[in-house]
Amino acid sequence: MRSHWLPSPPCWWRQPLLLALTCFGRTTKPVLIGILLLSSLAASFMDSYGIVINEEMLQNAAQTNLAEARDLLNVKLLGYFVMLGLIPAIVIVRLPLHWRGRRVEALARGKLLAIILLFMVGTALAFGGFYASFLREHKSLRSFANPGYFIYSAVKYSTGTLAVKGRQALIAIGTDANIPASDVERELFILVIGETARADRFSLNGYARDTNPQLRRAKAISFSNFRACGTSTAVSVPCMFSLIGMDEFDTKKGASQENLLDVLEHAGVNVLWLDNNSDSKGVALRVPYQSYRSPDVNPVCDPECRDAGMLSSLQKHIDAHPKGDIFVVLHQMGNHGPAYFKRYPPAFEKFKPACQSADLSQCSREEIGNAYDNAILYTDFFLGKVIDLLKNNDKEFETALLYVSDHGESLGENGVYLHGLPHAIAPDAQLNVPAIMWLGSGFSDVDFPALQRKRDTRFTHDNIAHTVLGVMEIGTSVYRQKMDILDGYRKPEREPVGQEN
Repeated sequence: MRSHWLPSPPCWWRQPLLLALTCFGRTTKPVLIGILLLSSLAASFMDSYGIVINEEMLQNAAQTNLAEARDLLNVKLLGYFVMLGLIPAIVIVRLPLHWRGRRVEALARGKLLAIILLFMVGTALAFGGFYASFLREHKSLRSFANPGYFIYSAVKYSTGTLAVKGRQALIAIGTDANIPASDVERELFILVIGETARADRFSLNGYARDTNPQLRRAKAISFSNFRACGTSTAVSVPCMFSLIGMDEFDTKKGASQENLLDVLEHAGVNVLWLDNNSDSKGVALRVPYQSYRSPDVNPVCDPECRDAGMLSSLQKHIDAHPKGDIFVVLHQMGNHGPAYFKRYPPAFEKFKPACQSADLSQCSREEIGNAYDNAILYTDFFLGKVIDLLKNNDKEFETALLYVSDHGESLGENGVYLHGLPHAIAPDAQLNVPAIMWLGSGFSDVDFPALQRKRDTRFTHDNIAHTVLGVMEIGTSVYRQKMDILDGYRKPEREPVGQEN
């Protein structure tokens, strides 16, 4: 079974080789049935969204909650499962198998393996030059081999990330973190983690539609050339809080050492994580955490629990900490797909007609884009509310907002939807994410106009941790000044920045 197109022979020969090595006697039918059922589901997702079932995608699936999984269920998926999985599985169940004895079966299996290997060697010798260049230019082909690649990815995930989970010692970092005595002002910093937002859909970055009216009025600065660490929440969120660096980061390494939140706590900062997404992907395991996915906690549900609900008790939290700096993470549901129409209240359906289905094959590209843009408009509203809260606390704190999405999203370009493609082959839409900064009156030493002129400077998720440490004025050996977005933009006392006239 395959998806999209048949990969090169070195890829599709793995399938009979795999079966020859795993199907023995009574195991034959269970193995074949399991592979058929799983392959039918894999084929549906790959054909519908152009995704790859790799280790990262399996990690996403393992961390997906019931509500998110429900959005992916549709008639097309059922059709694939029945036609390509269930019916062939029933045929296999009814086929009689005759055991011919160990000697005969071993000889037959040996012949099959010999024939497969002979064809592989023969093809390599006859067309070696072609495949050497072809596969070098099209390395991603192997990622579409079904079921070979998703089985390989499952084994890699189970023996890697899953196997070491919870068994590794945590490496402490930034234990020297402190707030210098010269820093007499309290900081209130809110970091908003966006979900599935792409930079080119923000009007602050030149998008034709006005998707950022609130941010424009607040005079927030948008960094248009901001790159994501990964193409999935499971990778990007831990990566953006890690101080390892995205070139060296992987989820196993990230889970093995402390992150930005730990460093802030070492310095005595009051840290809080509020979540309207699935969870923190392991980042907030050691700090106060509250999920807002339930109407029992979130007062803004209709019935979808909205990001704005995370702000309902935030002022009380701020007032309950009369001493020390405060750092708050707000993890959005944002533009989580494919049910973009669920990500915003009806009042925000400005761009019409909007796709009203989680099955994107039922909608046109225009309808999908309209629903997606409406969700961006709601994020703008939400960020406006966050800025209002910060302004209300501007006299008691040096206030700051940084919004960065975890990854982008494909909306049908070249037949690809959603996200999660391997970083090496992922399109720009999945990697170029929006990044917004707003600074209160306490940051009058920042040359805001000069920073605005550098809005197209290339930044990445690596810059987040160091920018937070810089803004919070944390002294620590893990801080890298050159990675701080505000490095070089400090100046003598000037008019307040990031404020409305």
